[in-house]
Amino acid sequence: MAKEKIDALVEGGKASAAPPLGPALGPLKVNISEVVNQINEKTKEFKGMKVPIKVIVDTDTKEFEIEVGTPPVSQLIQKELGIKKGSGIPNKDKVGNLAIEQAIKVAKMKQDSMFVNNLKSAVKTVIGSANAMGLLVEGKTAVEINKDVDEGKYDKEIQAGNTNVPENKKAVLKEQLDSVQKLLEKDREAIKAKVAKKEAKEEKKEGEGTGEKTEEKTEKKTDKKEEKK
Repeated sequence: MAKEKIDALVEGGKASAAPPLGPALGPLKVNISEVVNQINEKTKEFKGMKVPIKVIVDTDTKEFEIEVGTPPVSQLIQKELGIKKGSGIPNKDKVGNLAIEQAIKVAKMKQDSMFVNNLKSAVKTVIGSANAMGLLVEGKTAVEINKDVDEGKYDKEIQAGNTNVPENKKAVLKEQLDSVQKLLEKDREAIKAKVAKKEAKEEKKEGEGTGEKTEEKTEKKTDKKEEKK
């Protein structure tokens, strides 16, 4: 019983008979429409994201099975927060605040493909990815929130696999993000002010240096004139 495997990357819930799937499945003489429908059913929860899939076809019976991978952690986090991308300067510009429940949800989706022993470790991996994207988790940086996780503050949620964020908590998460963004804005302004001050000093030094050189040149010219006389 021979089997053919076809790997492809499709948009969640939007696979079609167009390349890359159609041309690859055609020679195997399977019902392409049925394959596409099943892929879309299995990937619909990943709408708007690229999903790795594998179609395994029995070349004798034409039966097939579909294996669906998961998008990268960063894409899953973006979907949870409804953002298009992370921050360009993660340490100075925070663009989102992830709830621990959302971190657990992403961790559960990716745990099988992570080199971790348990869900708590997977959650910490997700927190690391969120930090690299310029995101807070529960209003805290990765160092702060990982300390809480290690101390067991979120053991109840992790052990229960809780992935639902209470409505009243969403407002708190937004307030936390707004507060941190204001603090960081002050930091950014302070840094800009320091840079401007330093540049002004350097310009002043350069100006003074140019003035001294001009005076020296003038003195030399005067001396030469006196010598000629």
